[in-house]
Amino acid sequence: MLTDSQPQLQTVRVPLATQPYQILIGHAWWQHLPRTVLETIPDLRRAILVADNAVVDSWGGPLATDLRNAGSRTDLITIPSGETSKSVAGIARIWEEFCRLEADRTTVVLALGGGVVGDLAGFAAATYARGLRFVQIPTTLLAQVDSSVGGKTGINLSAAKNIVGAFWQPALVLIDTATLQTLPQREYISGLAEIIKYGVVLDREFFVWLEEHAEKLLDRDPQALAHAIATSCRLKAGVVCEDERETTGRRAILNYGHTFAHAIETVTGYKQWLHGEAVAIGMDHAARLAQRLGRLSSAEVARQRKLIERCRLPSRWTSSDAEALWHAMQRDKKVASGKLRFVLSDGIGSGGLVDNVTRETVMEVLTELA
Repeated sequence: MLTDSQPQLQTVRVPLATQPYQILIGHAWWQHLPRTVLETIPDLRRAILVADNAVVDSWGGPLATDLRNAGSRTDLITIPSGETSKSVAGIARIWEEFCRLEADRTTVVLALGGGVVGDLAGFAAATYARGLRFVQIPTTLLAQVDSSVGGKTGINLSAAKNIVGAFWQPALVLIDTATLQTLPQREYISGLAEIIKYGVVLDREFFVWLEEHAEKLLDRDPQALAHAIATSCRLKAGVVCEDERETTGRRAILNYGHTFAHAIETVTGYKQWLHGEAVAIGMDHAARLAQRLGRLSSAEVARQRKLIERCRLPSRWTSSDAEALWHAMQRDKKVASGKLRFVLSDGIGSGGLVDNVTRETVMEVLTELA
């Protein structure tokens, strides 16, 4: 696909039986993205680019222009930044725009931005005209290592996050780490939480590598970033291929820390914490819960917390309302037959789904401020 004159790319394959696709990862290869899209989807004549307002000027406008120059009719839809865009009103607006632009089954939807754009545009692609092809072009670290891979799309309701959605795999994922150089520091650091997650529950060696390279990641070193992103994508792709639609429970492991995190986001109206920050706090909660259940040693709890804090992420929310968090968790998608389940680590590099955790034990963790 790529000539010798182009930047070297790392390729992660997602070999799903129904929709195999590739994740292409490189640095400063943005000018080659339009041709890569057109070569991967050779019949692309009509595209709709859905872009976050924050990246329209720097990345969205030029990409739309390049696609047009390459022969694809391309329209641009912009959405406001932030989790509040993932709403019923937000998805309805995109559907109406698709209709106004006369999108049809030959249209390819491209999502440009962070996880919010990917979730929204992906859900729109999954549902409009009963399914349009879809390309993920994530520009935030969190989206590059997590939400752009695996086919989960959706929106929030006021009482629960990501509760309405669909599984809709992309045809292609394109990652240019150069987009991270312009990302605000807080948003960039937020993405490190999802990277840490993979090490904690899936790969001990990767966790050790993160301990050794935390400073390089904080400095946005291109080589360290490429390795962390590619490893994260490979780990997630492996789990997704085992359990694409969450029918066996295996894919739930990717939600380590997220039961707590989604509750934190819900009770704060998605305004106080970025997603990765909530995940970092949620992982610390999950580790302390695992310790109380005898699954994780105090040394490993401290080791995880140390890496979280070295990456300048929060590990505590001391002013939280434990009762409000508990009630929000009852709407978690991992609730089965009215019983709350948690993804917990049983040692760095390993984890699984745990049933029947008592309310009393969870409340002890939520009220512990030390």
